[in-house]
Amino acid sequence: MHTQLDVACHLNVLVPDLSFSRLPKALAAIAASGYRRVVLPPLEPDAVNLPALRELLEEHGLAPITIAGQTRSADVSSANPQVRRAGTELLRKSLELTLAIGADQLNGVPYAVFGHPTAPIDRAGFERAALAVGHVAEEAHHHGIKMSFEVLNRYETSMVNTAAQAMDFAAASGSEHLMIHLDTFHMALEEADLSAAIRTALPRLGFLELGQSSRGPLGSGVLDIPAIIRQALLDGYEGRWGIEAFARSTLDSAAADTLSIWRSPFHDGAALAHDAAHLIKAALVESTTTADI
Repeated sequence: MHTQLDVACHLNVLVPDLSFSRLPKALAAIAASGYRRVVLPPLEPDAVNLPALRELLEEHGLAPITIAGQTRSADVSSANPQVRRAGTELLRKSLELTLAIGADQLNGVPYAVFGHPTAPIDRAGFERAALAVGHVAEEAHHHGIKMSFEVLNRYETSMVNTAAQAMDFAAASGSEHLMIHLDTFHMALEEADLSAAIRTALPRLGFLELGQSSRGPLGSGVLDIPAIIRQALLDGYEGRWGIEAFARSTLDSAAADTLSIWRSPFHDGAALAHDAAHLIKAALVESTTTADI
């Protein structure tokens, strides 16, 4: 029986970056709302004081989750061996960073370049990416780190858009330890039935992220987030959870442009995180009560 959920809040809900002038207040607000973890934005190791960041996270009792990605010149799905090798090395650098700040989970988009695809991926590219990601997932497991890959909508990747495709990718990776990261925002665009998709991914599901259709408050939008939570628990999901929301007012302009965040569905990230935590707790209580009947 679930008595408490292991939930992470994305840092960009509250602040645009890791500026140490704003970070302590943001972490304090996240911790005060009851979150166990914080998802960090993509990090440049040379631009961040990693020991100081690790110490600050420990002070607030928050475990970090890091994000991996790829670039045009470092892409594990590429047919170019040099670009592919660079992609694998970039994933290994993300793994090293994850270790350096004391995290035990590496999420992100490790399989291809993020954003605005112009053509479908071919099977060869799919399998190249899967094998490379699988190798790094095995390395991560050796170091006690869970590696997952996020399933995105069609406007952000042509690699993996559905839970069924994610299961195919995980199988093609050759790794028993590579996990799936589902996000309800993306699922609402791609899946006919969100709960059925969660059940499809359940054997590999390592992170279930709650994001509303508007990218705003979880309780305001077309998605019935409490119902999704209750059904996932009923179906046996026992992994980690996350919340994610984006506003142009709380992102730097480059990140907002990359994510196509053109407006601000909220202006107080701390309040959104607080309200989301209460919504999740209420759904958990109702799920537990229903299961006891």
